[in-house]
Amino acid sequence: MKKAKVTIQDIADALGISRNTASKALNGAESVPPETREKVISKAAELKYKQFSYLEATVSTSDQQGNIALLTSNLPNSSHFGSQLLSGLEKRISTEGYTLSIYFVRENDMNGMTLPGNFEPSGVDGIICIEMFNKEYSGLITSLGIPAIFIDCAADIVYPELKADLLLMENEHSVYAMTRKLIGSGVESFGFVGDYNHCRSFHERWTGFNRALADAGIPLDPDSCIIGQDKDYLLEAGWMDSQLEALSQWPSAFICANDFIAISVMKSLKGRGVKVPEQIAVCGFDDASESRIIEPHLTTVHIYSDHMGIVSAEMLLSRIKDPARPYQVTHVATDVIFRDSTPVPN
Repeated sequence: MKKAKVTIQDIADALGISRNTASKALNGAESVPPETREKVISKAAELKYKQFSYLEATVSTSDQQGNIALLTSNLPNSSHFGSQLLSGLEKRISTEGYTLSIYFVRENDMNGMTLPGNFEPSGVDGIICIEMFNKEYSGLITSLGIPAIFIDCAADIVYPELKADLLLMENEHSVYAMTRKLIGSGVESFGFVGDYNHCRSFHERWTGFNRALADAGIPLDPDSCIIGQDKDYLLEAGWMDSQLEALSQWPSAFICANDFIAISVMKSLKGRGVKVPEQIAVCGFDDASESRIIEPHLTTVHIYSDHMGIVSAEMLLSRIKDPARPYQVTHVATDVIFRDSTPVPN
């Protein structure tokens, strides 16, 4: 008999909490206490719930050589490219006898420049950082002297300052190519949506967008861009509505820093009766599953997440074996996918 899938209700029942609390914890809601969220995540991993199933060690204790620590301020959910990345990472390090342990870095840890209370550096052979975009805190991690790799990093880090390996998806050239293709199809005005200082990948996407406009002789119009801090756009109801309302003019196309921002833009435009792409085209980035569900389907950039996980594991394993090797910055290629949210055939 096929084993039934684990549900959020199963996790809630195991912990004696409500399904609503368990759901909020898994989705990173700030209203859930960190201690509760960690318990929910741990139980999700134990029960092999969806994206957390990769946390299960696949080697016997006798074969274990050491421990890789995952430090994160926001564990990726199933729609985030990082979920598949971590799956590929775990599979690769397990073949070398390493297990993966999660440590949540809370806001007070960052503010106080302290490590998570349950993190013991002496028991860690390597560190992988994901969703860690604080420059000063990144310095604290690398000062431990433990081999480390960052999946993306703070936007204002100069690579030599990082003192660790860095892995990114290719950002700049894919957004450049996507924007130039729209220009070639007759789109004449553009706006960018997303805080390009949020992280290095967003900054590189912003750079590609600007380079495409400059090469085509199209001036950047700041009045058509939404580039302020947007960390609350998923949590604050009506945030995107108010941002669009504040624009003095709307462009013919919005290039968005990721798919979730793009979907928020599309929903807000639809709420105003604006047709996508007939009146305004919209592009995202990440090729999240939601990009293939929303109508019209979203033009985006595909990330080879599982392969990135394998590459990150190999980079970290090489660093563990040879700590003195030169630091490496690696970009993994991406593919632009044109769908119905833009007037450009794939």
